[in-house]
Amino acid sequence: MPKWNPTSDRSVTIAEEDGVRSLHIGGLAIQSAMRMSAPDQLELHYTRAMMAFLLFEPHPRDILMIGLGGGSMAKFIHQRMSGTRLTVVEIRREVVAAARSFFSLPPDDDRLAVLVGDGARHVPANPQCADVILLDGFENGKQPSDLCSQAFYDAACEALRPGGVLAVNFMAFDRRLDALCARLERSFGGRVLLLEAADRVNIIALAFRGGPARIAIKPLRERALALKALFRLPFDRMVNSILDRNRHTGRYLMLVPEAKE
Repeated sequence: MPKWNPTSDRSVTIAEEDGVRSLHIGGLAIQSAMRMSAPDQLELHYTRAMMAFLLFEPHPRDILMIGLGGGSMAKFIHQRMSGTRLTVVEIRREVVAAARSFFSLPPDDDRLAVLVGDGARHVPANPQCADVILLDGFENGKQPSDLCSQAFYDAACEALRPGGVLAVNFMAFDRRLDALCARLERSFGGRVLLLEAADRVNIIALAFRGGPARIAIKPLRERALALKALFRLPFDRMVNSILDRNRHTGRYLMLVPEAKE
């Protein structure tokens, strides 16, 4: 079981068990995982669920990711979405080093840039910079307060281009979940959908900057099947979870409560 601890106060630990290598930051919570026999796959259920943004923005030109972890999502996007530029902002230099040394994160190139910096500052400083923002900043299972404030969510909306999508990873047991989702709804004009990761440990919120008030369900299911075949991820299950958790009619998924069929 290899371990790596570059610091004492902000420890980054690498562990390996049953063929799965995991990253831990500041505690026992798993921040990232990679199956050694399938290093290019998304091992954790929540990382798969975060990719649900593709149901609504299948061809993003630019993605901004806040929080690198072991780089599983960054690596997956870089390898499989050749038309997308990805910028990752990670506050800890030692996390970037761990991702590259232990989790096969590729070096920067013209489609991948990993920046050491504070995502809470980067997002407000870069309006309309991305079609998709992936927000996954945690330390030992807790979100830093400056990455879930009303001001930050307002800034995240401004950092998206019109029609863009913010995907936020929440812990399902977080007592602040309802309050945080209410903040998202205020920042995004109510255009927020929720879905559960398959293991029900995480809740993913999808927030939309503008766009339609309702989405037809039949083409959404068809898109899910096409994406499932392309990426080998359970997009059909994601659609079912979205329909379970959000308001819809027989034909439409409602993004705005007052929308009519």
